[in-house]
Amino acid sequence: MNKRDILASSTFGQRIAEDEADQLISYFVETEQWRKVISGQVDVVYGPKGSGKSALYSLLRQKRETLREQGIFMAAGESIRGTPVFEALVADPPASEDQFRGLWKLYFLSLIGTVLRLADFDNSHAELLISSLEEAQLIPKEWSLKQSLQAALDYVRRIEFAGELKLSQVTGQIEGLGGKVTLREPSAEAREQGYISADSLLEEADKALAGMKFWIVLDRLDVAFADSSGLEENALRALFRVYRDMAALSSISLKIFLRDDIWARITSTGFREASHITKSITITWDSRSLLNLVIRRALHNESIRAFYGVDTATVLANAATQEKLFYRMFPSQVDPGEKKPTTLDWILTRTMDGTGKTTPRELIHLLSAARDQQLRLIEMGAPEPAGEELFDRTALKAALPEVSKARYERTLCAEQPALKSMLDKLEGEKTQQTPATLSKIWHVSEAEALVRAEKLTDVGFFPEART
Repeated sequence: MNKRDILASSTFGQRIAEDEADQLISYFVETEQWRKVISGQVDVVYGPKGSGKSALYSLLRQKRETLREQGIFMAAGESIRGTPVFEALVADPPASEDQFRGLWKLYFLSLIGTVLRLADFDNSHAELLISSLEEAQLIPKEWSLKQSLQAALDYVRRIEFAGELKLSQVTGQIEGLGGKVTLREPSAEAREQGYISADSLLEEADKALAGMKFWIVLDRLDVAFADSSGLEENALRALFRVYRDMAALSSISLKIFLRDDIWARITSTGFREASHITKSITITWDSRSLLNLVIRRALHNESIRAFYGVDTATVLANAATQEKLFYRMFPSQVDPGEKKPTTLDWILTRTMDGTGKTTPRELIHLLSAARDQQLRLIEMGAPEPAGEELFDRTALKAALPEVSKARYERTLCAEQPALKSMLDKLEGEKTQQTPATLSKIWHVSEAEALVRAEKLTDVGFFPEART
């Protein structure tokens, strides 16, 4: 098999985890971060965009049956693909953070009640939970995540419309509510009539599990609320307050995957609940782990394994062997010279953002683009790469603009539209800038230029100057 055929039959995977959910298990490596998540030591996973949060989320979903065998039930609170469930709230959101807290609790109860009903839990606590949710129409007959969320939202609004909990003199019930689940603790009189709070129902669900575990897993929250920063802040602050409210439950826990820049944004003005988030980790990548990722994805291709005559287990067992295989596939340097970086360092530095972070998303994108460029070069009549190499310097350099353009347009400008006008004016300018030079480019004072530059530093466009 020639190098063209090897490249044509190979892939480094998709840059977005949602697009390769079924293949992720093939690349899976049991890291310490994964072990902490799967053992229940971690509830909140932070990380930059593209760092692998959604990959962990996808792997959890794929291991659902294995977890069930270990006594852990899992419900995904957001769709892994397609339109996010919570995006429906953007057009008509809850009116306040308190309403959002109620929405989260009712939504989680709906997820739990649905699973326990399907699993035929047979105890008094499960019966009370399921009957209360069914009466309130919080477990739709034709169940889906969207219908469950809508049912919870409708019920929150009915409570808001009903106002304070007042029993009808005729019926002894709260008129117009259509259920007996409340967001606040009901009065003694209301309790006698069968009213029960969402918090009490969560406690009933906790008891119903009888020592087993129930994980509610949430991801893609950055996408769901991307169109409204105010809505995002309300939703996520309410979510973490609910996380605090549920901390006393022994069997039920939330597993939240969230971008670290979003967490920094919602806590920047003060958020006391942040001190309660102790079971958390931040996904980080170093050069060794990123090299391991590249080699795992390369070895996933039978044609590459056969061409180099290597065994996957043998290569992955030794870091030095992984580096050796990398430099059989790639040239030693992209820019030749004694003081120039090695190819691996060249790739990592050119895919890192201004904060100095390189994430799998950009790395995978660069490798995939280099593959496409190398195929294109060969098909246009260029000689194959020298020796055992599958990639030459030209292909790697040609791939870089595509990656940079995608990061700029699909990530930075798409997520920070308010900054786009500033960014556009920097096109063609020097890499290194000062407040003085930026003030001339943007036609603002140096003080204002510094403020704007700090914003661009925060989103990873500018690296922070080191003194």
